[in-house]
Amino acid sequence: MENDTFPLYFYFTLYRDQGHLKYLYFLIMLSVYAAILIFNASIILVVMKEKSLHEPMYIFISCLSVNSLYGTAGLFPRLSIDILSDSHMISRPACFTQIYVIYSYSHSELTILAVMAYDRYVAICQPLHYHSIMTVRTTALLIAGALFWAFLSIALVVIPATRLPLCGRTISRLYCSNWSIARLSCVSTASNNALGLFVLTTSVFLPSGFILYSYIRILIVCQRSSSEFRGKALQTCLPHIVTFVTYSVALFCDVLLNRFQLDQIMTIVALVFSLEFLVVSPVINPLIYGLTLPEIRKKNPIFTHSSKISIMSK
Repeated sequence: MENDTFPLYFYFTLYRDQGHLKYLYFLIMLSVYAAILIFNASIILVVMKEKSLHEPMYIFISCLSVNSLYGTAGLFPRLSIDILSDSHMISRPACFTQIYVIYSYSHSELTILAVMAYDRYVAICQPLHYHSIMTVRTTALLIAGALFWAFLSIALVVIPATRLPLCGRTISRLYCSNWSIARLSCVSTASNNALGLFVLTTSVFLPSGFILYSYIRILIVCQRSSSEFRGKALQTCLPHIVTFVTYSVALFCDVLLNRFQLDQIMTIVALVFSLEFLVVSPVINPLIYGLTLPEIRKKNPIFTHSSKISIMSK
């Protein structure tokens, strides 16, 4: 028999009966997911195939693409089912699995971006020592460390949440989130909130601060250097900066949605904010790197074709 405080199923309340429009929404969702798969897979395959791209910067870029495929796999297959389904419910194990996948993706994105910022910092601020610092071993350790802490920190948050007795089953999101579950708790979540704040500080604020510090130092070095050096440095750094800013804005919108419960006030805003960090970055990142970095663009037929179309249109 089901325990009321530990429900076997949760119900999503943001879904509405859209009639035949649900098939249109399904096709849009399918098109977006297909674009994410194609763009990110192409980046990964090109970096793996081309020996000239077996450099730390390109390996880190491919890690971002792998992470995008991982994170979106936690959303889109389930979302497609819910769009076409008449009953929008999810089992308890599937819900907490989805929380873990989506938020470990979210934290991994920032830790990988922090590692990429360090790589650019060493390449531009200490160019003579770059190859002695960014060895294969160091690159592997940086990737392993970034992913290990992201996955461990989310486990520290999700596991205690699974033990909370709940006084409800409804989730006002398109997918499961830790905040949505915490709101249903019958008991105080002070200890969970304290742990969440610790994880937020170490996995979000610290990497973000390090990224900002690295690029400020890079900009200072560029100001003191020749125009040719400055141009080359900015060419490699600009995609990283755009990626970081784009993802930071999307992540801020998700935090805003959770903290201020916008889903109870503006449903459309809640829909956009809840999907933004899971859609915008996985689509934009491979386009930014594929179109702006010549080494990837020349080797990737998808982005080579896109750049030719752009030139012809001008």
